[in-house]
Formats: sequence, structure tokens, C-alpha cells
Amino acid sequence: MNRHKPLAVGFLLFFLGSASGADQDIRLNSLGFIPKFEKKATIVSVCSDFTVKNVQNGKTVFSGKVSGPFHQDDVGQDVWIADFSSFRKKGEYYLDVPGVGRSMSFPIGEEVYDFAYYTTVRSFYLWRCGTAVEGVHEGCRFAHDACHMEDGFQDYVGPDSTRRDGTGGWHDAGDYNKYVVNAGITVGNLFLAWDHFRLRLEKRSLGLPETAPGYPDFLKEIKWETDWLLKMALDSGKVSHKLSALGFCGFIMPEAELEKRYFTDWSSTATADFCAVMAMAARYFKPFDPSYARSCLDAAGKSYAFLKIHPENKRPNQRAFRTGFYGSADPDDRLWAAAELWETTGDGQYLSDFETRAEACRRKMFRNWDWGEVSNLGMITYFFSKRKGKNTELIDSIRRDILATADSIVQIADQDVYGRPLEGRYWWGCNGAIARQAVVLQMANRISPNPEYVNTALDIVGHLFGRNVYGRSFVTGLGHMPPMKPHDRRSGPDGIDPPWPGYLVGGGLTATNWTDVEADFRTNEIAINWQAALVYALAGFVEDR
Repeated sequence: MNRHKPLAVGFLLFFLGSASGADQDIRLNSLGFIPKFEKKATIVSVCSDFTVKNVQNGKTVFSGKVSGPFHQDDVGQDVWIADFSSFRKKGEYYLDVPGVGRSMSFPIGEEVYDFAYYTTVRSFYLWRCGTAVEGVHEGCRFAHDACHMEDGFQDYVGPDSTRRDGTGGWHDAGDYNKYVVNAGITVGNLFLAWDHFRLRLEKRSLGLPETAPGYPDFLKEIKWETDWLLKMALDSGKVSHKLSALGFCGFIMPEAELEKRYFTDWSSTATADFCAVMAMAARYFKPFDPSYARSCLDAAGKSYAFLKIHPENKRPNQRAFRTGFYGSADPDDRLWAAAELWETTGDGQYLSDFETRAEACRRKMFRNWDWGEVSNLGMITYFFSKRKGKNTELIDSIRRDILATADSIVQIADQDVYGRPLEGRYWWGCNGAIARQAVVLQMANRISPNPEYVNTALDIVGHLFGRNVYGRSFVTGLGHMPPMKPHDRRSGPDGIDPPWPGYLVGGGLTATNWTDVEADFRTNEIAINWQAALVYALAGFVEDR
């Protein structure tokens, strides 16, 4: 916030309080703050001073002057910033701002993100298809019976219309269908979290059923999805694009959706993403289950060989379907597949394929990326690989792009009154893109440690949990005033007022048009790819045990 241009001092004569009341005028990360990192709040009413007070006794423990006012066009607000980063004592506090009011209470401590991490990872378990699930959150029990046990039918892939096993995996989003392309970036992001923060994660229990004996809970949950992905491989190594009903069902519990669901035609994008994920699974699962890891690697190699003899960008025939299409060109997916297979095997054919593709890429790192652009995953794997034989010029180019991209994220966040690093851009699911930027920041910090990278990654978390234009958390069941009506087919008909917990909603298509309305799938849906990005962002800051 040091590069905003303050408004004229005379502007202070006007009062700009929001209609929602003084307490809501103080927006901050409602999960709390880690002692040694930055701590900021955005205030949307005229003010000059603030104090930090102890919740237990009301005593002032810190006092300071706000900076500002700062104006931002997209949110149409003038704000002031309270910075209390130098206060590091653990405890429970609130901000008191004369003339404005008292903020929500918040903790300062090493473990402030631990419960949010636990809840957001367990949300994948609650997304499981093909089994009964249940969990308790804040006294409410969330459960559904085994569902979609007839997945799926082969009418659109042949050789006939009989059923073949396609049970398992995760429901994709607010709907109950299952898509390989979106599973790809989701599992890829989760494996990155394991790779980068394993020492923080491997001993943490998630209270999961024993579906993968001997696996750490984090990997146990990922295996539920890879088990399903293996079933999506068709003959010769090609991979079905999705397993889906012909259309979206209504707001019913998953076990009540009884329409036939089908394997769809194969796509080169789904096949390449399958390659990449299976190669990663082979690496990360090998210490716990060598036989299963081998089966993953064999499947990846078979699909890669199929792609080599089918170099065309093959899009699936989905004319009969009205569910998610997840259509994109495949060069970035093929690049990612080659990188992961090389890292897992050391085979030179994969290295050559990756380097040829990577050298042809004008940009080696994207600031905003999702299932339609996954080359970042391949670049990161190649750059941080300890294998020998890498192209030094390509390594230097990737290093420059990672650092330059991270620097641009820092700069954009610093210019935003809420620390939001998307430069006034909004689109379907942009909250997931915000969370995913933490990957680039963490990678840059590994290359060239810089507190600005870490603090901006924390700004991302802060934005998602309350330091935003709405003064609300974007994650169900967590933080201050979380979403209550997400576009989630389980949360609608289950007879429980709170929604299923731990899910990140997509966010507005403009700066101010997010609505917490069940029918608003454009701004209030949940999705596994956004969720995985949130898990990664939180995993970097759980308490280091």
C-alpha cells in the first residue's frame, strides 16, 4: 500500500461510512495473522488513528496512525489502511478505530490457518462420489449416501452401450459430473502442495476413512481421485474427456440423481493431463505403494505413446451433452505431460519433448492460469528438478520469468486497496486464480527469498477471508460472514441451514457484483480447481510442527 496516491486532505471533511454499519467498515483477514508477517486492515470510513486491543481485558496493546485516503475506481471507494505489522504478541485482539467502531476479533499466532487448512482439504473428502460421506462442522452433521454407483455407460465411446466401471472420484463443482481436464489441474496443484510443504503436511490427520492404508491422509485423499482417473483411460491409451449425465440435474442430493451417466469421447487435452497426473502419482505414491505407483506410471507411458502417434489437437465430440465442456487447445497440456514423465523416469525422450515445447513458448510463466493454461506446472517441475542434463539457457529463462511474474503480482497487489493481485480484472472463478497466484509467489521465494513474496501470498489469503470489498469470507463455514447460499447441489436440499463447509466460491464478474445466492452459478459456485488452489495457498502457512 505504499504506492497509492493519497487524496487531497480536504476530502477528509466528508464522511464515507458504509450503510452496513461501523464494524463492517473495517475489513481484515478474519482468520488472523502470523506474528512475524504483515498485518493490515482496510477501513472504508474516514479515520486517522487506530488501536489494537486485547479481547479479554480491552487493554490497548498497540496504537498507530492510518495511511490514506486512497481511491480505487473499480470498487468505487476511498479507504484508509491500518498497519500493525510490528505488533507480534500472540493472543486474541480487535481493532478500535475512533469514529468508526470496533472490528471483528482476530487471533495472532502460528496456528491461525491450521483449522482452515484442515477444513478445506477435508472438503475434497466430502466431494467424494461413489461412497457415503459424513462430517461434522460447528455442530452440524453433513452427510450423503453412496451415489452414482452405476457410473458409467459406453454409448458414446463404444464398443457398445454396456456399463463399465467409472465409479469414484470427486464431484467436480456445484454439479455431480466428473471431468478429467479439471481433475488434472486440481490434482496437479495438490501434488505441488505436497511437494513444497510436505514437512508441514505429512503428519496432519484429516480424519479420513481408511481407503488407502499406509498413505498419509493428504495423499490418501488424492488417491481417491487418481483411482477414478485410471478408469477413464480407454483402449490404446486415449482418455475419455468426462463422465457425465446428458444435462445438469436439479438441486437434489447426489444419491437421488439416477439418470444414466456416460463416458464421453476422448480428447488430447484430457489424455495429456492424465499423463501428467499419473506421472506425478507414480513419484509421490511410490514410497507408500510401489505397485500402485507402477500402474500409474504404466498408464502415463501408454497415454503418452498414444499422443505421440496422434499429434493433432483432438477435441471431444460432446454434442449430446449440456454439461461442462472444458475445451482448450493441448500444447500446454502436452508440455506438462512431458515434464512430469521426465521427472519421474529420467527418460531422454521426455526431456527432449519438453525442452522443444518450452523453448517455443514466448512466456515461461503466467500470472493468471487455470485448467485452460497449465504450462506453469510443467515449467515448475522442470526448473526445480534435481535431474542432470537440463538446458542452462532454458533454466535461466524460466528463472527470469518466475521472478518477473512474482514481482508483477507483488506490484499489482500493492496497488490494490485490498491487496488483491488481479489488476482490476474479474471473471468466472477469479477467486481461484487469486489463490493460485500463491504458487508463483512461493516458487519465486524459493529462488530468491523475499518477504514481499510471502506477504503478498498472505494478502491473497487475507482477501479470500475478509479483507475485500464485501468485508466477508469467500469460504463456506470459515471466517467472518461466510457464504450461506453457494451454488452447490448438496447444500440446497440437505435440510441444514449452513452450507457444506470449507468451499471457496468463485467471486464476482465485476468488482462489486458477487451475490450470495444459490442460483448464481456465475459468481457463487464452488469447484475443485479453485479449491485446490486455496489448499495450496493455506498449506504454505500452516504451523510448522
